[in-house]
Amino acid sequence: MISRSILAKIYKPREKWSHKGNFGKLLVVGGSIEYSGSPAFNAIAAYRSGVDLVHVVAPEETTEIIGGFMPDMIVNRLEGDYLSIGHVKEILEMQKKFDAMVIGGGLSRRKETFAAVNRILSKTRIPCVIDADAIHAVAKNKKILKKNFVLTPHAHEFFILSGTKPRNDIDDRKGIVRKLASDLSCTVLLKGHVDVISDGKLTEENKTGNPFMTKGGFGDTLAGICGALLARASAFDAACAAAYINGAAGDLAAKKFGEGVMASDLLDKIPDVIKSHK
Repeated sequence: MISRSILAKIYKPREKWSHKGNFGKLLVVGGSIEYSGSPAFNAIAAYRSGVDLVHVVAPEETTEIIGGFMPDMIVNRLEGDYLSIGHVKEILEMQKKFDAMVIGGGLSRRKETFAAVNRILSKTRIPCVIDADAIHAVAKNKKILKKNFVLTPHAHEFFILSGTKPRNDIDDRKGIVRKLASDLSCTVLLKGHVDVISDGKLTEENKTGNPFMTKGGFGDTLAGICGALLARASAFDAACAAAYINGAAGDLAAKKFGEGVMASDLLDKIPDVIKSHK
């Protein structure tokens, strides 16, 4: 079971002469004319997790909303209302400057968007967190997945990927997650009351988190945290630590808000969780 000690593996003392980029640069690809919150949550959660720089790439109208969340946000506009094939070359050129990428939040499930996601993932060489709509995009094209990718499905998305419906039994979940991770040769983080993470060989369970974290946005914060950590750690370690941090931050937020807790309440709790291991 994942414990607070996972944080010491990721967060080592920083040297005094550290500079921007030493702790990761993250590219977030997400959003559409309908959805702007997901990539914003990705970016803010990543910043709160210690990454040095985050660029959000999203359709043009979406970027205006995302850029208004806080002055820290850096947004790159894509022409149009949705990610499309015409954007692939631009994104692939851009990602060369980054250490990791998060893709999927709020993209929509249009056929052309799915094609763009698959093209990007088949060509990219940097580690990636594949979440939400991007999971649906790769479900029928799983050969493009790589060892340094992390998939973050909930139960239904896991079924879309594997054809297997997870039961509410931890041993069963550990078995099917390990099998899927082995089959896909990447890391899988199955979200749930107990998160299960496997790279096909190692398998861990995470028990932080609570039943109040059922609202939209909590998966987006997890993906953002994981992206930040993927810029400085292995896929498996990043996924394990991200699950722990997201759940523990949600626990702190739920103590105050209970039924009324929102994903935005979790963001300011991330640093408290990270500091707790020192």
